This record gives sequence, C-alpha cells and structure tokens, in this order.
Amino acid sequence: MKAIERYHERHVFGRRISVLSRHFAEVLPRNASVLDVGSGDGSLAAAILRQRPDVRIEGVDVLVRPSTAIPVREFDGTHLPFANGAYDAVMLCDVIHHIDDSMPLLREVARVAARHVVIKDHFCESRLDLWTLRLMDWVGNARHGVALPYHYWSRAKWTATFAALGLILASMREDLGIYRGPLDLVFGRGLHFVATLAKSA
Repeated sequence: MKAIERYHERHVFGRRISVLSRHFAEVLPRNASVLDVGSGDGSLAAAILRQRPDVRIEGVDVLVRPSTAIPVREFDGTHLPFANGAYDAVMLCDVIHHIDDSMPLLREVARVAARHVVIKDHFCESRLDLWTLRLMDWVGNARHGVALPYHYWSRAKWTATFAALGLILASMREDLGIYRGPLDLVFGRGLHFVATLAKSA
C-alpha cells in the first residue's frame, strides 16, 4: 500500500488539484468572498486563486495543518462561526462523505452562503462504486488522519438533499477528467461531480 500512496502523491494529487481548481474557478461568482469548508492544506484554494485573483478565499477545517496555503481556522465540523450570508459562496470538496451526519453542516453551509454553494463529491450507485470509492478515499486520506466513514450518496439522495436545503441546481458537471487514460475507466466513470447550487429566494 505504501507504493500505491507514493504513486498517488506523485501522479494523482497534483493533477487532481489542477483539474478541480479549474472546475471551481469556472463557476465561482466574480469578486466573490468564498469560504472553503474542509480546506485541508489549502492547495485547492491556492490553485483557484491563481486562476481567479478577483476572489477571496478563507478556509475552515476540523484538523488545521501546521502549514496552509490560505488562512484556515478550526471549527467543530458542524457549526460555522459566521453570520448568515457572511460569504458570497461556500465550497466543499470531498467533505460530505467524511461525516456521519452531514445535514447539520449542510444547513450551516446554506445559511452562511449568500449566493452560491459549490460541492464536489461522489455518486455511489452500486457495490462496485462503493469499493472503488473506499479505495480512493483510503489512499488519499488515511495517512492524514482524516475520518473515513465512507458515506457515499446516490444521485437521488443528493437531489433530495439539495431540495431539502432550499438550494436550486444551477449546473452539474460530471466526468471531470481527474484521472489520465485507463485510470479514468476505473476511478472516473461517473463517480465524481461538481454541483453549483443557488440560494432560493
């Protein structure tokens, strides 16, 4: 497994940041203040800022790393210490499947976002999907001490959750191109999405 981790670090992580930052950069509002929930070391946010110098991004995480590329403050994983509508947009990249009960945090995200919520996560429709996602999650996160409850949702559950939060789906991007060539047939294949959601009136 060490060899797999080394391969991931050298050949997957950098491309993942490059590809996902481009997807986020394309959908964030102009001149927006953005909260990155579960920002990790801030690599993704920093890559977005290189493409979108007009936006401002701050982060929160339950585990604040010793060195981060953007300002990151600690939070309890459920309550966001900000006023209603404090940020134009809130983004979450592969966060929700790490939480046992994610609805309280999602309600907080919807509360704090004034205009948009942007979520990158997974669709899980089969046992094969589940075990593929579990492997990806373990390789990418176990060594960082990230919680791994492996809670992946179906497309139907995501759709119902957006409606329950009063969020309107503005765009949905799939087949994101995170992996190269043959790897995409195994680890891509419709498992990933970026959803841009607008606050309802």
